[in-house]
Amino acid sequence: MERSFKLPMSTFVGLNEKTLPLKEIIKRLEDAYCRSIGVEFMFINSLEQCNWIRQKFETPGIMAMNQQDKRLLLARLTRSHGFEGFLARKFSSEKRFGLEGCEILIPAMKQVIDRSTSLGVESFVMGMPHRGRLNVLSNVCRKPLEHIFTQFAGLDTGDEGSGDVKYHLGTYQERLNRVTNKNIRLAIVANPSHLEAVDPVVQGKTRAEQFYHGDSEGNKVLSILLHGDAAFSGQGIVYETFHLSELPEYTTHGTIHIVVNNQIGFTTDPRMSRSSPYCTDVARVVNAPIFHVNADDPEAVMHVCNVASDWRHTFHKDVVIDLVCYRRNGHNEIDEPMFTQPLMYNRIRKLKPVLELYAEKLIKEGVVTAEEVKEVKDKYEKILEEAFTSAKSETRVFNKHWIDSPWSGFFEGKDPLKATPTGIHEDTITHICKRFASAPPNASDFVIHRGLQRILSSRMEMIQARTVDWAMGEAVAFGSLLKEGIHVRLSGQDVERGTFSHRHHILHHQKVDKSQYNSLANLYPDQAPYTVCNSSLSEYAVLGFELGFSMTNPNALVLWEAQFGDFNNTAQCIIDQFISSGQSKWIRQTGLVLMLPHGLEGMGPEHSSARLERFLQMTSDDPDVLPAFSSDFAIRQLSDINWIVANCSTPANLFHILRRQIALPFRKPLILMTPKSLLRHPDAKSSFDEMVEGTEFQRIIPEKGIAAENPAGVKRLIFCSGKVYYDLIAARREAGIEDKVAITRVEQIAPFPYDLVKQECDKYPDADLVWSQEEHKNMGSWSYIQPRIATALNHERHISYAGRPVSASPATGNKKTHTREVKQLLEDSLAL
Repeated sequence: MERSFKLPMSTFVGLNEKTLPLKEIIKRLEDAYCRSIGVEFMFINSLEQCNWIRQKFETPGIMAMNQQDKRLLLARLTRSHGFEGFLARKFSSEKRFGLEGCEILIPAMKQVIDRSTSLGVESFVMGMPHRGRLNVLSNVCRKPLEHIFTQFAGLDTGDEGSGDVKYHLGTYQERLNRVTNKNIRLAIVANPSHLEAVDPVVQGKTRAEQFYHGDSEGNKVLSILLHGDAAFSGQGIVYETFHLSELPEYTTHGTIHIVVNNQIGFTTDPRMSRSSPYCTDVARVVNAPIFHVNADDPEAVMHVCNVASDWRHTFHKDVVIDLVCYRRNGHNEIDEPMFTQPLMYNRIRKLKPVLELYAEKLIKEGVVTAEEVKEVKDKYEKILEEAFTSAKSETRVFNKHWIDSPWSGFFEGKDPLKATPTGIHEDTITHICKRFASAPPNASDFVIHRGLQRILSSRMEMIQARTVDWAMGEAVAFGSLLKEGIHVRLSGQDVERGTFSHRHHILHHQKVDKSQYNSLANLYPDQAPYTVCNSSLSEYAVLGFELGFSMTNPNALVLWEAQFGDFNNTAQCIIDQFISSGQSKWIRQTGLVLMLPHGLEGMGPEHSSARLERFLQMTSDDPDVLPAFSSDFAIRQLSDINWIVANCSTPANLFHILRRQIALPFRKPLILMTPKSLLRHPDAKSSFDEMVEGTEFQRIIPEKGIAAENPAGVKRLIFCSGKVYYDLIAARREAGIEDKVAITRVEQIAPFPYDLVKQECDKYPDADLVWSQEEHKNMGSWSYIQPRIATALNHERHISYAGRPVSASPATGNKKTHTREVKQLLEDSLAL
C-alpha cells in the first residue's frame, strides 16, 4: 500500500504530483467518488468531456468552501426550512406540497442561478412540479409573500379567469441578484398536475427568448427543469423532450435538470415504478452527465451545482443533478405514508432535518455560533409574520399577479375590439407568389428535381391567371406577415415539404448535400425571419414546445402542423391542460395555430379525422344563449371565447384567417382543419380579388349560384363545412337541382356565426334546413351546430342531419364501403 505508482494522464488526483503511494491514490479516489457524490459520465463518448468532469471531482480540495459561502448557504437553508415550517403552523390542514426532506433544493437552485449569472446568463425559464413550488416562488423568485399567503385565504378573485390551485401557478419576476450584483429575469411556467407536461413548454419558451434576443449559443437564457424521481423515469414526455435537446431548431443549448429524488412516487416504491437502476437513466440517451448527490450534505450539493452550471456553459449540453433525499410527510401534508411505507417512515421520523445537521457542523467548525444561527432564523420568522399580518388585510386575490409570460406594451393603446385589415395590395401578392414559384436567383447551378420544376411552372401559370391554390394562399399569408416584420415559425413532422407534397418551402439541390433554398426567407431585404422546421416524430413534446414559443412574443405567428390530424391526440394533454384552458386558468394568451389535416377520403380510421368534435366540445360558448347582435359582434365573440375552430374551404379564407391571428388586438389559439384532396382540387382555388385590400375573412360563404337569385324557389338550404362542399356541388350539378338547393359553407365553426346563419335562413324562408357532414353523426360538427342553429332561429325551424350514421371508429378501412357511404350521404343531403 505504501508503494508509489506513476499516475496516468487520465486522472487528476495527483494535482501537481506525478507519483503517489497506492494508499494515497485510493484515499483520494474515495474522497472524490465514494462519499456524498456519485458521478455517471463514463458512457459519454468524448474524452475531452470525460476528462473535464474528472478534473472537477478528482482535484484535491476542489470542494472546499470559504466561510462566507458557508454562512450564505446556512442562511438560505434557514429560509427554505423556515418557510415550510411557517406554512405548516399557519395552514396545518391545507395541501401545499412542501419541501420537507429536500430543503436543500432552494440553496441548490440559487447556487445554479448565481453561478450561471456570473457566467453571463440574464434570464432563467423554469418548470417544476408542485412539490416545493411555493418555496421556490418565495425564496428563489422572491415572489411577494403576501401574494402567496392570500392564496390560502379562500378569497374571491378581483379580475378575470377561473384561476388555479396555488401549487400550479407560475410567475415572472425581474430582480437584482445580490451575489453577482446583476439584474436577472426569472420565470416559472404555470403547470397542471400532469407532472412533466411543462417540460417542452419551458424549452419552447426558452428557445423563443434566445431567438428574439439573438442569443444563438444560449449564453444569456437558460432553462432549468425540476423533476420528481417517479415522474422522471415514468413519463414518456421526458424522453421526448430530451430528444429535442440537440435538434437545430429546437435546442436550448443545454438544460440543467434537478431531480428531487424522494425515493418514492406517491405510495409506490422504486422497484415497482421503474425498470432501470436509477431514476435518471433516461438522460443517458443524450450523453448528459448525471451527478447523484446526498441532499443531507449541503456543501456537496453546492459543488455539484457549480459543476453543472460550468458544464452547461462550457459544452452547451444537458446535465442532471439528482438530489437523493426523502419526503418527510406523505404525498401531501394530510396524507398518511405509514399505510404503505411503514419501515421507511419509521426511519425518516428519526432523521434530523438538514438545517440542524448543517448548523451543528458549522458551529463545530467555528464558522458560526448557536446565537447567530438563532438570529438568522428569528429574522426570517419576523419577515414571515409581518407578511402574514399584511396579507390578512387583503380582500381579493388577483390572477394577474401570477402571469408567467407578460407581454409588455402589447395591450396598451389598442382598441380591444378593433382588428387591423387582413387584405393586402395586389403587388405584394404577385411579388410573393413569383418568389415562391422561382428557383434561387443568381444560382443557375442549383439543380432542382424535375417534378418540382413542374410544380414551380404551374405556380407561375396560376400567377398569370391571378389565382392561388392552397399552398400559394398559405405562402402569401406567411410572406405578407414577414414583410410586416412578423416572425413566422412553422413546425411539425415533414412540414418543409408537407405531408402531401404540396408545400415545398425548402428546395434541395439534387447534386449537393445540405444545399437548400428557402424562398419565403428571401422575399425582402428587411423582412422578419421565417423558420420552417421538420420536427422529431413527436406530437406531445413538439406541440408543447411550440406553445412555449408562442407565449413569448405576441408579434409572431407560430404554427404546428400534424402529419395527419388524427395524430393530435398523442398531444391531448397539451391541448386540454394548456391550450384550451390556459387563458382561463393562468390569464395567459397564445395565438398558436394547430393545422390538422382532416377529411374522410378512404384512407382508413387513422388518416381521416382530426377529431373536430373534441375541439368543439371544449369551446366555452353557451349553445343556449344568443349573443346580442351589434356592429362589433364578430370580434366580440372572438374576444370572449377560449379558442377559434375553423374548417376553411378556399385558399383566400385560409390566407385571411392566418393573417387575422396577428391582426386581432388579443391572441387566441386557432384550431384549423386543413384539407388533403383539396390541396390539388381544380375548384379549390381563389382569385387575387378575394385577397386584396378591402377583403376579409368570411365566417360563412353563402350560396352565390342561381339558387341565390331566386330564394323563394329554393326547397332545401344545406349548411356544411370543409371538403364535403365540393362533393355536394358536383352531385347537385349532376342531379340538375342547382336552382332548388342552396349550399352555404360555415367556415368558422366556433365561435358560431349566429348572425350570418340567421341571415341565410331568413333569406330562404320556405327551404328545409339540413346540416351535411362527411364525419359520422357522433363526430364532426353536428352536435355543436345543431343546438346553436336552433338558438339562432329561436327554435322556430328545425334542422335535420345528413351524413354517416354513428360509429365507434372515425372511418372505414374498406374502399368499397367508403364509396357507398359517400354516395349515401350525398343522396340524403340532396333528397327533396
